[in-house]
Amino acid sequence: MTKNLEHHFSMLIREIRKEHIGNGPREINTRIVGPWVICEMKGNLSNVEKFMIKSNEGQLMVHEARTELVKNIYKEPTVVNKLEELVEAKFVSLFTDINIDLDTAMTVFVFDKSIKENSDMKN
Repeated sequence: MTKNLEHHFSMLIREIRKEHIGNGPREINTRIVGPWVICEMKGNLSNVEKFMIKSNEGQLMVHEARTELVKNIYKEPTVVNKLEELVEAKFVSLFTDINIDLDTAMTVFVFDKSIKENSDMKN
């Protein structure tokens, strides 16, 4: 089925996050459901962010910075092109949030058509 594509999508997201944020998530679980690619990411926070979230103000700052930064990453044409090439569909929008207490982020990538395993991934 789409397990191989899900794995490749997870690896691409890890690469993108490392490049733009400095560290990627410790664990990524990706599921493809029709035109949606849903990524659950655990272990996102840096040591500095873990220190900052000890205060309420720090929690708000880290939450806002993380969600806005992630949204901005996926506005970059080179990043969008990588996603679209992998799934062979046009990127439409993104929904993202992070639970600071659980250090778990969810990102839903929305594409213009149902995602299917492409022939290059089956080998």
